Amino acid sequence: MKRIATLIGRTAVSCWHHGSPHFPPLPAWAPGPPYTCPQIRHLAAKQNKGQFKGQKINSKPVKLEKQQKQEVEIKQRMTVSELAKAMNKDIDHVYEALLNTDVDLDELEPDTVLEEKWIKEAVKRSGMKHKWAKLVETKVRENKDIQRQPPPDPAQLVPRAPVVTIMGHVDHGKTTLLDSLRKSQIAAQEAGGITQHIGAFRVQLPSGEKITFLDTPGHAAFSAMRARGAMVTDIVILVVAADDGVMNQTIESIQHAKKAKVPIIVAVNKCDKPQADPQRVKEELVGHDVVCEEFGGEIQANHVSALKGDNLLELAEATVTLAEVLELKGDPTGLVEGTVIESRSDKGKGPVTTAIIQRGTLRKGCTLVAGKCWAKVRFMFDEAGPSIPVEIVGWKDLPSAGEEILEVESEQRAREVVEWRSYMEEQDKIKEDQQAIEAKQKQHQESYNKDRESMAHLSWRQRRAALYRANKHKLSHRLSEKTEIEELTLPIIVKGDVDGSVEAILNVLESYDADDQCELDVVHFGVGDISERDINLAETFSGRNPQQPMEKKSLLSFIQISLHHICEASVLATFDVTVGKKKIPVAGCRVQKGQLDKKMKFRLVRGRNILWEGSVTTLKHLKDEVLTVKTGMECGLSLDNEELEYKPGDEIICYSQSEIKQKISWDPGF
Repeated sequence: MKRIATLIGRTAVSCWHHGSPHFPPLPAWAPGPPYTCPQIRHLAAKQNKGQFKGQKINSKPVKLEKQQKQEVEIKQRMTVSELAKAMNKDIDHVYEALLNTDVDLDELEPDTVLEEKWIKEAVKRSGMKHKWAKLVETKVRENKDIQRQPPPDPAQLVPRAPVVTIMGHVDHGKTTLLDSLRKSQIAAQEAGGITQHIGAFRVQLPSGEKITFLDTPGHAAFSAMRARGAMVTDIVILVVAADDGVMNQTIESIQHAKKAKVPIIVAVNKCDKPQADPQRVKEELVGHDVVCEEFGGEIQANHVSALKGDNLLELAEATVTLAEVLELKGDPTGLVEGTVIESRSDKGKGPVTTAIIQRGTLRKGCTLVAGKCWAKVRFMFDEAGPSIPVEIVGWKDLPSAGEEILEVESEQRAREVVEWRSYMEEQDKIKEDQQAIEAKQKQHQESYNKDRESMAHLSWRQRRAALYRANKHKLSHRLSEKTEIEELTLPIIVKGDVDGSVEAILNVLESYDADDQCELDVVHFGVGDISERDINLAETFSGRNPQQPMEKKSLLSFIQISLHHICEASVLATFDVTVGKKKIPVAGCRVQKGQLDKKMKFRLVRGRNILWEGSVTTLKHLKDEVLTVKTGMECGLSLDNEELEYKPGDEIICYSQSEIKQKISWDPGF
């Protein structure tokens, strides 16, 4: 008998073929199929039971190993990028893990700090488990900065020349005064009579006394540079025009001098002019706590003419007299201390600074630190002691005007100081960024809670629909808002000859308050000539290079194109006119409104598309050549493009175009 066995689950079915020696054959008359299964056996299938001879039977059940979850080391205040790195995933994975949570994914950046609960939630949703990273004890970094020296021994002090700063209103004659004092043509080299940067020089009087002068810009918006000049000066000469009187910049100069506790000498300039009134000027100064000697005060006033050189010697002698009263002294020994007056990039010398030495004696080979820059003084014509202006060459980078200069004992020490200051600046920036991030997160959380409270009475489906409608409204306006912002933005690249000029210009731009009319965007600034990088950057923003020929337009004068005197005419029919051997297409039109003027510009419009803009070659009424066609009249015209094809229903628009300089509400102070 042939046996067929089939195991289904835990049941075995056995069938025997009829006619086997163990089963009697059925009678021929017996009905039924050739194969039957009269017996069913239920066999229990045991796990791991041997089914072949000689196979060992393992009676112990196999224990399935539990899949181990990946562990992620987490810590407090992890950023998105740090969490992704710890999970061995990309940043997008973290974003996906935080979907449908309270986290605002639009505000989430790679450097955004996550709260602890969202760190754990992202790990959990990723099918991982977290463990806290071991705390690593960080060593406190040793302070490598350098400080000023203790006050010098009075026995080491020697008399020094006064450092005098010239201040006053623009165009009141400060540069002309300095020019007359040092017998050099400064004003002739400067654009518009406005001093472009501050300089320092010494003047020796016939009596032998020496005075160091600082020339600061006379611009109202250059107040930061004037304040910096007052901080390193001993005496301020306040220049006021006798024909103009006290102005805004005059008042600012007085405030800077008083804040720095620097004595003032008044120079009433332009006294040679017929309309000069020195007495009125001194009376106006009384109202600002500048009381001259003739009014019972202690401030000297000198009537001068910088252009003609009148009474300049008396002004210099008054300065020397005041310096004697102040008993100015300095210490020429010890390490050098000074202040950067201006800095610039020279093609042959590299970074160069002009400085005033306040302590010590500067020599060739000295190692200096200013801000995050250091220098090994390469060459000098002479030694420079207190109150002496000097040009320093050898800086590795360009320090900013106003930075404190300190001498160190070696180049290694200079590098340590610069590295420490850069590190501290980086730490301060991290703290500021962290505070800004926390403030932004707090603002978002408050906004989110407020929205949740306003929708608390709604079902989840209604809340979802309301949020979708709000976001849809924002998205529908996002493109138009972006386009509008781009149209009202003026990118600016600022390059100057010296650091002080650049800073002064940036101070002017910071006072800009007409963003609603046009937003100013300073994309780059620096010191030196315009480089190829600057040009490429300007091309990115469709800018202009002022060193190339261009129209004489002010930086802040925007051009608005306006269309006026618009006239509309409809094309009724088209036909060709033969002129010589050429066929010229002509449009037969009726003026719907306004007046067609042959001298103006024309535009062919079909539907909403402008097909052509230009001028009219022929304008006829009936058979006569005319210059104008009024409303309601018919005419024939041909445009200066003979390839145009007119169609009935086209519109001919006649207009005039004019350029109007846009005026903004911003007053930069000059």
